[in-house]
Amino acid sequence: MGGGKTKGRGKSKKKPSPEQILASRYIHDWVFREDRDSTPPASTAEDFLPPPRPPCSAGHRPVFEFHCHSKRSDGFLSPLSVVQKAHKRGVKVLALTDHDTMAGIPEAMEAANKLGILIIPGVEISSLYSTEAGTEELVHILAYYGGCGPAKHEELNNLLASIRTGRVLRAKDMLAKLNKLKLPLNWEHIVKIAGEGVAPGRLHVARAMVQAGHVENLKQAFNKYLHDGGPAYAKGSEPSAEAVVQLIANTGGVAALAHPWALKNPAAVIRSLEAAGLHAMEVYRSDGKVDGFGELADLHSLIKLGGSDFHGRGGNDESELGSVNLPLVSIYRFLKLARPIWCNASKSILQSFAEEPSSQRLEKLTMFGRPDKLKQSPSIGGGCCCCGQVVDLCLSSWLMKEEGAEAEFDAIRLKLSQTVISDGEIQLPIATH
Repeated sequence: MGGGKTKGRGKSKKKPSPEQILASRYIHDWVFREDRDSTPPASTAEDFLPPPRPPCSAGHRPVFEFHCHSKRSDGFLSPLSVVQKAHKRGVKVLALTDHDTMAGIPEAMEAANKLGILIIPGVEISSLYSTEAGTEELVHILAYYGGCGPAKHEELNNLLASIRTGRVLRAKDMLAKLNKLKLPLNWEHIVKIAGEGVAPGRLHVARAMVQAGHVENLKQAFNKYLHDGGPAYAKGSEPSAEAVVQLIANTGGVAALAHPWALKNPAAVIRSLEAAGLHAMEVYRSDGKVDGFGELADLHSLIKLGGSDFHGRGGNDESELGSVNLPLVSIYRFLKLARPIWCNASKSILQSFAEEPSSQRLEKLTMFGRPDKLKQSPSIGGGCCCCGQVVDLCLSSWLMKEEGAEAEFDAIRLKLSQTVISDGEIQLPIATH
């Protein structure tokens, strides 16, 4: 009677483990740190208002999106629209990972600053894995960088430019094969679909095929003609997957294997890339499937990540931004690994600027992580300021206070204390003898 427990009531929620509590606090402090834009710039009528900062608890998890695309490669939305859509979906940290280009990052950064989202500058790099039997397989490697972007930026830029050039030649080769199959396409049409400055890829060719009436939809274009080894398939000029992983590490990035479930022999690829310095791999998917890839990641001590691979196509066959439910511990392990790498890259970039200050180097320094404060500063826009202030503004948009206070950064500030920016131009101190 009175003392009995009602069935189904009084169920207590499973308490978070100490590691989950630690992970939650660590992630929350990094995403919502006090020293980063606590008062966002005024929004226009067209802007979304940033949501209020949530309380820190083990149950609250900021939404991370580690894999998405814009019109700057083969996506359907502009970087601005991707960020706005991510904001509507509750995403707090977004990695824009266009294929073989980082051209969309500045636009994404500008939009994200207004909406209270943190952008991880990223790129998905096309590469080839060669087997002992002499066959090749296309492998995509995700690279994640800190707010100042890649160190040795020219090395990465040259690699990406070479891949994009090969992509153009590859698309033309596909057209030639389609013409032989009596499926003619116009090159100018494909360039128009791709958009200005975008190297056409398979998806752009597929869209042209649909618009020309050669196939009913994109799926049919790939399944019948454009799939690997298909009648209209063509190779590009991709570098080796191992070389790409090494370059990402050498330029201050975190390297992750994208969608390993699409590979013919994932175990061999992962084993080879882990030896080359791979940090992480995609495991988690929006459909909840892991299919043994978690075990492969554990076997090679790789951080387990995942992302929607959003392109903005619409329809039921595409995952939405922020739809992959990443465990807190995975995000925590990623940030624990990434933060020192990004901090060291920032030091390298800033030290290069301090050794040889110039307006051109300043533009590169601020192209990825330029906070709104930097753009709106009257001293930079029309007056005069110390380059040390620029360093502080760049660091405050990305690093935690304790990271920005390291001795190496103090030495950089001191070196730049007599160098000023006047009306956007660098003025070096007058040497005294």
